[in-house]
Amino acid sequence: MSILTVDEEACMVCGICEEVCPANYILMNDAGPQEADGGRCIACGHCVAACPSEALDNSRTPLAAQIPVRRELQWDAAGARQFLRSRRSVRVYRQDQVSREALTELLDVARFAPTASNTQSITFQVISGKERLDRIWQAVIAWMEEQVAASGGRGFSYLKLHIAAARRGKDTILRGAPHLILALAPKQLTQHTARSNAEFVLAYAELYAPSLGLGTCWGGFVQHCGFSGYEPLLRELELPEGTQLAGAVMAGYPKYRYTRLVDRNPLEISWK
Repeated sequence: MSILTVDEEACMVCGICEEVCPANYILMNDAGPQEADGGRCIACGHCVAACPSEALDNSRTPLAAQIPVRRELQWDAAGARQFLRSRRSVRVYRQDQVSREALTELLDVARFAPTASNTQSITFQVISGKERLDRIWQAVIAWMEEQVAASGGRGFSYLKLHIAAARRGKDTILRGAPHLILALAPKQLTQHTARSNAEFVLAYAELYAPSLGLGTCWGGFVQHCGFSGYEPLLRELELPEGTQLAGAVMAGYPKYRYTRLVDRNPLEISWK
């Protein structure tokens, strides 16, 4: 079944749609773009978005649903650089709950992140409530204790620090955040692809969060514990059937604001 529609009067036969198609789905001839035999459209929308004369439509990424780029909203290089450098990992949160509307807006932007072959396979689960989040924190600590015990007490100094903090009643795993956002992927997706997709998607969420007054921090220990298959944690997470954990971030309102841009290691590049 054809998914491309071409306005032959408007088409300039410029070939842009063919060049930007990542799946080699479009072939050009003298009449304009055609669908390649045996091709597979991945619904990325490049062909429609790049067409300079709006001559091409694609039923999987309709022209009517595409939004024109507003050039006046684009940053210059300095603005973009400050935006990217302003992202901070927030580890001290206010205990105010973030509204579902704000969290929905945050994740609605995150879904536009690139994914392998445009699978768009990441879904989200938001966990809230101190009692449940405390159980997740304690499950991760129990996993850490098992790792240390299995090693005979040798090594794992970084785990020991978190275990000691937990014994003092300090949460250094979820950092007291009021929300934990899980990125989920279908079980049939390879772990490598699932986690790579989640990293892009959650990075988008982290970058957009300050625009909503929110802060985030990567839930690395939740991820490591979950990826190991630790059943006590997976029971607490209550993942929907048919899904796997692909990533995690904490989210909430920051207790403090950062007013300076922190430096990083000097740039290193090898030119070949």
